[in-house]
Formats: sequence, structure tokens, C-alpha cells
Amino acid sequence: MFKVDDLDESRAPLLDHLIELRSRVIRALLALAVGFGVCLYFADDILGLLIWPLKQAFPDGEGQLIFTKLPEVFFVELKVALFAGFMVSFPVIANQLWAFVAPGLYAREKKAFLPFLLATPVLFGAGAALAYFVVMPTAFTWFLGFGGEAGGLQVQALPSAGEYLSLVMQFILAFGLTFLLPVLLLLLHRAGIISRAQMAGARRYVIVGIFALAAIVTPPDPGSQVILALPLLLLFEISLVLMRLQERKVEADRAAREIEEKAERAAAE
Repeated sequence: MFKVDDLDESRAPLLDHLIELRSRVIRALLALAVGFGVCLYFADDILGLLIWPLKQAFPDGEGQLIFTKLPEVFFVELKVALFAGFMVSFPVIANQLWAFVAPGLYAREKKAFLPFLLATPVLFGAGAALAYFVVMPTAFTWFLGFGGEAGGLQVQALPSAGEYLSLVMQFILAFGLTFLLPVLLLLLHRAGIISRAQMAGARRYVIVGIFALAAIVTPPDPGSQVILALPLLLLFEISLVLMRLQERKVEADRAAREIEEKAERAAAE
């Protein structure tokens, strides 16, 4: 017969989870605030690092950033500090997330999930480094190539600080997040949602989707789109290889899950 547990019996565990969630969120926000404060102190130096790709695109001794609104540079430094502060505090934020989620996982699920958690910052950093050292200097050089003379007047690039920062953040986030493709695919495969055979059969559609994604998340120059699409194709093929290697673990997890479900049903009966 269907039984409704008394509210008092279930209130404490729920409150415990909410209290723990609140403490984890507060710690993550404190880490972000500390990172923001430290990075705000070094905002000029960090902004100088972000300007480096544009400086490489300009001829020596040329190029400048302008601001057309009085508070623009102030808000640019705030955005730089918040962006860099999040990057610096991300290990602490990820650790708080893991500490909240981990107690609800079985030991085998922890072992399965932990490598993906460790691989996430590595892949994001690889994508961001590719954008910073290769893509942005190449793309900015291509953009500056449109300058010159038109109708007897000089066409000269005078990028504003705010627009440039937005473009740099777009590049870094686009390349960093898209490089997490193997993590997403392997997590879905480990959960049994997709199979290696399905992904291999859909390879042609994946290729089209990758080039479409590269065209959406990058500025409209063919160079940066190709530079993003080619590593994603390589990462997709690597994901297929890793899927083959973890197929036995997926089958073992599925069998263990079925045994646990049968045991729970038998105990309930």
C-alpha cells in the first residue's frame, strides 16, 4: 500500500542538504571574491597580457586602443578582474561542487567521474592557449589587412578597449568550451546515453556540425573557423578511441547498476 512518510521524518535530511549547499556556494563566492580582488589589483598587468595578440598583429611601434566613453576603461578593468578572478578561483569552485556531489555517488561512480573533472581545466586551458597564441594574432592580422586607402581617405583601425576585450573573451571562451567536447562525449558514453557505434555512424553529420559550430562561435574570418574546426575533429576522433577503451567499464557499470536495482526491488518487496 502506498505510504506517505511524515514530513518531520524527511525534513532534516533536506535541510541538511540545503545548509550544505548554502555553505558550498558561500565558499565558492568567497573564493571568487578573493580572486576578483587580487586580479583587480593587477588589472593593468592582466589587460596588458590580453592586449599582446593585438600588439603582435600591428606593425612595430604602431597600434593603439581608444575609449569613447569616460568610464569605459574602468568597466574594462572590472571585467578583466572578474574574468581572471573566475579563472584563478575555478579550482576552488570545482572542488566545492565535487564535495557537494561526491557523497551522493557510489565508489565506482566517483572513480568514473573524477577523471573527467580533472580533464576539464586541462582541455579548457588548451583551447584558451590555442586561441591566445595562434588564433587571435592570426585573426587580428587578417582584420587589420582591410585597412588602407579608400576614396582618397585613410581607413585605419582604432579598436576601442571595451569592444576588444569582448572579442578576446569571446575567443577564449569559445575555444575553451568547445575543447570540452571529449569530456561531454565520454560522459554521455559512460552513462550509456550514446554508443561508439552511433557516433561513428554519425561522423559525417558531426563534421558538418563542428564546422557550423566553429562558424557560429568565432568571428567571421575563415582562418579562425578552420583553426577551431580541425582540433575539434581531432578531439572527436580521439573520443571515439577512448570510447572503445572504456566500453568494458561501461558494460561493467551497467551490470552493476542492474544488480543494485534488483537488490533494491527485492528489499522493497
